Amino acid sequence: MTLSDDFSYELIATCAETGARRGRFHTPHGPVDTPAFMPVGTKATVKGITPDVLEVIGSQMVLANTYHLHLRPGEDVVSELGGLHRFMGWNGPILTDSGGFQVFSLKHLTKVTEHGAVLRSVVDGDPVLLNPESVIDIERALGADVIMAFDHCPSDPTNRAEVEAATGRTHRWLDRCVEHFRSQDSPHGPQALFGICQGGAFEDLRRRSVDAVVAHDLPGYAIGGVSVGEDRESVRSAVAAAAPHLPADKPRYLMGVGTPQDFFLAVSEGVDLFDCVTPTRHGRNHQAYTPIGRINLRNQRWARDGAPLDGDCDCPVCQRFSRAYIRHLCTTGEMLAGVLLSIHNVRYFHRMMERMRAAIEGGTFVALREEILGAIQRTTA
Repeated sequence: MTLSDDFSYELIATCAETGARRGRFHTPHGPVDTPAFMPVGTKATVKGITPDVLEVIGSQMVLANTYHLHLRPGEDVVSELGGLHRFMGWNGPILTDSGGFQVFSLKHLTKVTEHGAVLRSVVDGDPVLLNPESVIDIERALGADVIMAFDHCPSDPTNRAEVEAATGRTHRWLDRCVEHFRSQDSPHGPQALFGICQGGAFEDLRRRSVDAVVAHDLPGYAIGGVSVGEDRESVRSAVAAAAPHLPADKPRYLMGVGTPQDFFLAVSEGVDLFDCVTPTRHGRNHQAYTPIGRINLRNQRWARDGAPLDGDCDCPVCQRFSRAYIRHLCTTGEMLAGVLLSIHNVRYFHRMMERMRAAIEGGTFVALREEILGAIQRTTA
């Protein structure tokens, strides 16, 4: 299951002072220039942003979620209607998460055994079985370009006994995912199965997990179980223990991480792909990412401010609307407020990645990192 004509990773440039790399991940639905941020469309929609606008603001690849789409509308419906790309009207690459994060986030509704995980549906409370075989079946039917193996994310990344058990289970589940994946074909075209490394906050377990997952020679690899409540230094240690040891000729994906500080931390270690709900969630909560930090548009200080959210931003929101207008939408409960702020925030993340790619190619990545992180520290101090 090595990279093929359908999926390949092209290394374009590296940073001489760090592990940062500029690459291009080729998929059947087009290339993804890396480092790249992938907006999260859990239920086959990035909240508040239509596919055409996603394309305009620079989105290359989006996510959807196996567990939630299995509940509604069901993978059989999506498959019958032509697969996820046609169903959600997105022509670019798609990645589906396996539902492993829901096993973590809905642990109060979940029972995990060696066979798999039984969750209570968030829709009607009925039991839902997720195991390596059922997850692969669902993801095959959905038809995303990249599908994730089913993993076990420990509830406490600092509890060694729990982390060791979950990491070992992740490896055994990956064995089953790979076997089941290879036993069948996708009804909607080529797919790449990515494995997930676990290991919590323990460097030796992270390295052990990398070795176990890489042994399968998959088209790409992810680092899971980070940014689940631990501090930033713990995240840094986990990424540093895993990312540089993943194959250099395959894409590396850090799951669920979504702040500028974490992006620079991980890109410096050689990570290529990121996803998080941060930009759209903050947008719906009336917060915008700007060069002066994250601002709350409900604050009175913006009531008569005729400037755009960011004078340097090329997004359609900054080209047309003022902070005062967006604040008006926020304080009057207009749904357009969350839409506009989500569009801007996603574009902010994409612009940051574009600047990283250019800086890696131009040999100025460290200077860019110091510039942006220094500005964030000054505005949050």
